[in-house]
Amino acid sequence: MTTATSSLRSSLTWQKRIGKFIGYVALLLLGFFFLFPTVVMIVLSLQPDETAITQDMGSIWMFIPRAVSLQNYVDVFERIDFPLAFFNSLLIVGLTIIFGLFVNSLIAYSLARMQWKGRNWVLAIVVALMIIPFEAIAVPLLKVVNVFGWLNSYHVQIIPFIADAFSIFLFYQFFIGLPKDLEEAALVDGASRFRMYWQIVVPLSLPVFATVAILQFIFKWGMLLWPLMVTRGPEFMPLPLAMNTLYGQAPFLWGDRFAFAALMTLPTLAVFLIFQKWFVQSVASSGVKG
Repeated sequence: MTTATSSLRSSLTWQKRIGKFIGYVALLLLGFFFLFPTVVMIVLSLQPDETAITQDMGSIWMFIPRAVSLQNYVDVFERIDFPLAFFNSLLIVGLTIIFGLFVNSLIAYSLARMQWKGRNWVLAIVVALMIIPFEAIAVPLLKVVNVFGWLNSYHVQIIPFIADAFSIFLFYQFFIGLPKDLEEAALVDGASRFRMYWQIVVPLSLPVFATVAILQFIFKWGMLLWPLMVTRGPEFMPLPLAMNTLYGQAPFLWGDRFAFAALMTLPTLAVFLIFQKWFVQSVASSGVKG
């Protein structure tokens, strides 16, 4: 009996090890699948020979640079006013996120923590707005901002994106899971609703704030359609539109385009690395609630 039990345990142990090994292999393959474009982009951006870049596409040399040079990055700065476009993107995206976090979290707080007439209807409208793609409202929105005289400015790229239905819903889902005891105690002490939001809810909600900031940064950082519709000159041109301008210039050089794409990717990686701790906490807490 003891021998049979020991054999069964040994068999189960080997099954677990094989299962873990298969899981690790699957994760490695999945990671390679997602990192493949980034690796190719970085390697080919360091390749100074344009002919070699064209030949290397589709071969193993996409992952192994024949030569390493920063000439493509130098060319990007010579062909495009990259510092200005980078500043424009940082300003537009940064202000959109800062104002968006404040406005969307306040709206979500009122929906999740306060009782008022019509609250359920407003929540239903927020959920409904989540399924409407931006492309469907781009032209009507363009008509509105044109009437206001906002074209070719910073605020036309900021104000329309401050309020966001998806961000409100994320905040709402997090806020409804917070305990009400602290708020009730603060209410007894005479604290205002805004003070409870600012001093109690916000410090407890840093994970969801980080999550919304990351998602909004990714969405806004790579947006091309709206700047293409409302921007007329290089003084307000963000990075995606600058890249589009570079694509339309002659000569068509793959190395310059890969270098520009690599430069655009770095801020996204930096933002994720800075906020990843709170992002993981938000995902984990959402999983526990589910």
